[in-house]
Amino acid sequence: MKTVIVPVDFSETSLNAARYAGQLLAGHHGVEMILYNVFEKEEEAEVSKEYLESLRAEIKRNGTSITTLAEHGDDFVEKLEKLVRTQKADLIIMGITGRSPLKQAIMGSNVFKIIETKVCPVMIIPANSSYSEINNVLLTSDFKEVATTTPSADIKNLLETFKPNLHIINVDSNHYVALTEEMQKERAKLAEMFSEYHPEFYFLGWYDVTEAINQFVKDKNIDLIISIPKEHSLFERMFKGSQTKELAYHSNVPVLAAHE
Repeated sequence: MKTVIVPVDFSETSLNAARYAGQLLAGHHGVEMILYNVFEKEEEAEVSKEYLESLRAEIKRNGTSITTLAEHGDDFVEKLEKLVRTQKADLIIMGITGRSPLKQAIMGSNVFKIIETKVCPVMIIPANSSYSEINNVLLTSDFKEVATTTPSADIKNLLETFKPNLHIINVDSNHYVALTEEMQKERAKLAEMFSEYHPEFYFLGWYDVTEAINQFVKDKNIDLIISIPKEHSLFERMFKGSQTKELAYHSNVPVLAAHE
């Protein structure tokens, strides 16, 4: 991992995400963190730059390389996507709410718009999340065509950087005593894919996916959830409808969206 972009709009949520990122990347030499702000009015340029510099000074830690960038624009998603491609960024870290209910809706919408671009993995930091070292990572999988739908390079990039324990989970109300032959084959493929990280596998027969994930996070002291957004996936079920607010606005555990 070489370049991480942290968008900030100076809301408490975005500042919390930036502080989280500063702690997360502390000591990881060779990783550059870019604090990024898009301002809408030309007269906001100097204030934006000053605020970014103040934030940089606050969160800079030993071994952390932090630069700042303020740009004028009225399409945040387009500007961020362009920056990611220009910088060849490995990761975006951002919060999900803003300074007001309106900002919360806008910022939350922007998070998912960025995810939909598939430009690079996005780590979502919940509003009330506090930093903890990434010792245990939970990868969710539907165990369907894992060889072609699992973004192994992006996931391994993160695993190689933080060296956590890897837990792979599938939640399905149809699980019985034994796995189907197809599930066993997909499990074997994932085991081989991440063999150097010695993954542990779990198959939970729960009806409520979010409840199952939240309980597992507590039981196993999970520090980060990795999910693969795709049609009808666990990610969609977690981040659409009523479960969206439950997880995105109240969870203490960051979620990484890594596209296939």
